[in-house]
Amino acid sequence: MQNSQQQLHRGLSERHIRLMALGAAIGVGLFLGSANAIKLAGPGILLAYLLGGGAIFIIMRALGEMAVHNPVAGSFSRYARDYLGPLSGYLTGWNYWFLWLVTCVAEITAVGVYMQVWFPESQQWVWALAALIAMGSVNLITVKAYGEFEFWFAMIKVVTIVVMILAGLGMIVFGFGNNGVATGISNLWVHGGFFPNGAQGVLMSLQMVMFAYLGVEMIGLTAGEAANPQKSIPDAINSVFWRIVIFYVGALFVILSLYPWNELGTTGSPFVMTFERMGIREAAGIINFVVLTAALSSCNGGIFSTGRMLYNLAQQKQAPAFFANTSPGGVPRAAILVSVTALLIGVALNYLAPAKVFVWVTSIATFGAIWTWGVILVSHMKFRARLSAEERANLAFKMPMFPVASWVALAFLVLVIGLMAYFPDTRVALYVGPAFLILLLVLYFAMGLNKRDNVVAQGA
Repeated sequence: MQNSQQQLHRGLSERHIRLMALGAAIGVGLFLGSANAIKLAGPGILLAYLLGGGAIFIIMRALGEMAVHNPVAGSFSRYARDYLGPLSGYLTGWNYWFLWLVTCVAEITAVGVYMQVWFPESQQWVWALAALIAMGSVNLITVKAYGEFEFWFAMIKVVTIVVMILAGLGMIVFGFGNNGVATGISNLWVHGGFFPNGAQGVLMSLQMVMFAYLGVEMIGLTAGEAANPQKSIPDAINSVFWRIVIFYVGALFVILSLYPWNELGTTGSPFVMTFERMGIREAAGIINFVVLTAALSSCNGGIFSTGRMLYNLAQQKQAPAFFANTSPGGVPRAAILVSVTALLIGVALNYLAPAKVFVWVTSIATFGAIWTWGVILVSHMKFRARLSAEERANLAFKMPMFPVASWVALAFLVLVIGLMAYFPDTRVALYVGPAFLILLLVLYFAMGLNKRDNVVAQGA
């Protein structure tokens, strides 16, 4: 381990960050048809994705304004520390680290499931371990290597969705794959209406919709390693909303137009069905490959995020100092290796512990996402309050409609938390998530980090 090098390298180009932003916003759930959310809201799920996308756009613009003004590796954890206090930075950083740790365990487990489609006699844990070793190795080389892998992983997802949307529109308008008979879009309303389960159905789906957007905030973590953050970060963030409209809402619009909403999830993936109607016999194999790359992409991004967050916490003296050491290539290898090791334990626990226990643990990720987005918005408000009128006027990437947009987005996040508390299936997240934060609080005071932070603050 090289201890002399203490800085990350700015090895991520504009094309890396653009595709990383897009890849982060497209998860495995979309390719599996978002079936659970569709069952709740019917075609009204399109509205839920638009509402959620609007909230995410506001959150990302708030993060983008701070990231362009001060591009650092810790991103929202560092901003929480700077504008809300050391405790907020500590809670946000460690919470985000664990959030991605849990998510990565789920993703590498998914890799094992997908590989068993092709190799049914193989052991699932072998593929999960192979995925972890492969993605961990990529992250240990250079940040540019990580960026290249994410670029091509995202490209695979993008091309698949674009082809599906174009093919679907061909069926809707011209009847391609349907003996020349245009299918039209009547499926959007003939099976109980556009809101078959009423407003309640749309509200119930919001928790799943928002969890699908987990990862877009990763753009902020790239700021410390972007070659030109003043240009690449705004470009990536500005396009987030339109990417969501095109790739989520566009794909689901096509799917819900082609197939009755109440039949989705009962006859396989709608992506597979659409490609099969195009005459592509290997559709199931193609989609399996795509969801495999989507899971690997999420794991790759998760290891990147956990490593950078530990690096940032170490720089803030809220984690062991050796996590701040980097290789000659500017990679925080110690932080990455610890995260990968923790993932090995997580994979083992996934197989040993009852399934229900694992579901409870993953609920931390749901709560953690809401916490992170809320912290971004509140940190941004404090950031703005510290600036002079002249500094606010000269901001390079100013958030629109501030502060009204911020309060609207915060109210939306509070609504999602309220919905999670209302529905029994998601209520557990509000037990487990705060309990984890309380554990972090206990450790913070037990290890004397509060005293150290006070000394650092007085010295500053």
